[in-house]
Formats: sequence, structure tokens, C-alpha cells
Amino acid sequence: MRRKAATAPMNVVHRLNIEIVPTLKVASRGILLRGIDLRMVDLEPLRYPVGRFERLSGPLDRAARDTHVKTIEDTPARLRSIVGGLSDAQLETPYRPGGWTVRQVVHHVPDSHMNGYVRMKLAATEDAPAIRTYQEQLWAELPEAKSAPVDMSLALLEALHRRWVLFLRNLPDADFARPYMHPEIGRVTIDQAVALYAWHCRHHLAHIEQALAAPRA
Repeated sequence: MRRKAATAPMNVVHRLNIEIVPTLKVASRGILLRGIDLRMVDLEPLRYPVGRFERLSGPLDRAARDTHVKTIEDTPARLRSIVGGLSDAQLETPYRPGGWTVRQVVHHVPDSHMNGYVRMKLAATEDAPAIRTYQEQLWAELPEAKSAPVDMSLALLEALHRRWVLFLRNLPDADFARPYMHPEIGRVTIDQAVALYAWHCRHHLAHIEQALAAPRA
């Protein structure tokens, strides 16, 4: 796949551990999904309501890093405030045509962030460690990801982010340049990962907000 300037293309975003739902191919005759003709839907703003992730070309300055860490810190409370009182019917709302449900998105976030937390700690304590990917599309189709109460993932995310933020705020500035090695995209520094996961927080919060704001059929 071609690379476009500084914006990470679809496959690179996925390889950095960002949610990708299998693409729906729209044939010339069109595809109807729950009565929606996908030829008439621009999926780009629905997939990326806060824009695509743009990979850093250099280190973060202190102010930018602090902003990203604050986003990570605030996300569990924001997520709970949005979904904590939702009905099962609301939790089964897809965030876009063919996309994950709100419930699947909520369960995906700690799945992703546990991987991110471990990757950063490996980078901080080892010499450019090799990390492994995981099949997030398949994780999202497992029974507990499709049907479990969201409160368990909200509690998991709260505990995880408390540890994660404490780790990041006590990490020496120089250590943010330490990398891990991704099997497909190569070297990723802790600074790059911090920016990525802050974006990931905003990305999925926006998915849920757009799902809940969409008019009901």
C-alpha cells in the first residue's frame, strides 16, 4: 500500500495496534447494510472522526508529552461517563455501518492499552526489544468482547491507566527515546507510542459519541 506523506495509511495504523474492522467492499451495484446503500456513505469520517494518526518524525517536547499523558489519564473517567448508564440496546449500536458495536469498542480499549503498556515497559527496560502483534479483529469477535458487561472493562481500564500514567510521569526524559521493534513497521519509540495511544483514546471516545448521536431508524 502506498504511503501518504506523514499520515499513517490504513495498514500502518493497524500494525501500530489501532482498531481496524474488515473493510466492506462496495461493488459498482452497491452493497446494502441494514438498509443503507454504502455507495451513499463516506466512511472515512466515520472511521476516523478525529482524523488519522500521524506518526511522529521526532521526539515530543515536554508540553506535548504532558498533554498526551493527560489524555491517557483522563480517558477512563470520560469513557465511564459516556457509557456507564447505557442500556443493552445502546451498547449494541455500531459506531458506523459495518463497524464494531459500542460494547465491542469498550472492551477493545483495555485490550489494546494492555498491549501498549507492556510494550512501553519492555522498551524502557530492554535494549530495543522485539514485540509481537495480536489479532484485534478476532479478539473483538470473542464471546466476552461481544456480550460481557462493560463495567469489567471500565474497571480494568481505570486500574491500568493509573499504573500507566504513574510509569510515564516517573520515566526520565531521555528514556522516551528508547524503542521497541515492531515486526512489521520497525522501530517505535516510547514518545511515538505515547502519541499513538493518546490518539487512540480520542479515536474511540469519538466513535462511541458518534454512535450514540446517530439518529435511530
